[in-house]
Amino acid sequence: MVPRVDVFEDESGITLLADLPGVPREQLELKVEGDTLQIEGTVAAFAPEGLEALYAEVRLPRYRRAFTLSRELDAGAIQAQLRDGVLNLRIPKQAHAQPRRIEVQVG
Repeated sequence: MVPRVDVFEDESGITLLADLPGVPREQLELKVEGDTLQIEGTVAAFAPEGLEALYAEVRLPRYRRAFTLSRELDAGAIQAQLRDGVLNLRIPKQAHAQPRRIEVQVG
């Protein structure tokens, strides 16, 4: 399944929010290869405490999505947080890509 994603940008980078309901941190994998960011996660199986599933017809969803990262983003500084089924990734811009103020000299 392809997770729903929202992407926001500000001066210092982008924030990516991916809906991954039912995916625990242990079943979530994030990796960057070259300029590609990959998100993969599997929904955890639920069984009442003390019981083990002998037969199940429900397939557990597996989420997968890939993004091509711009060269202006710093893939080595990605921060990730998973809370209430939402993965929050903060990907900062590299220093040379961030806006800077240029002071004008008089004279």
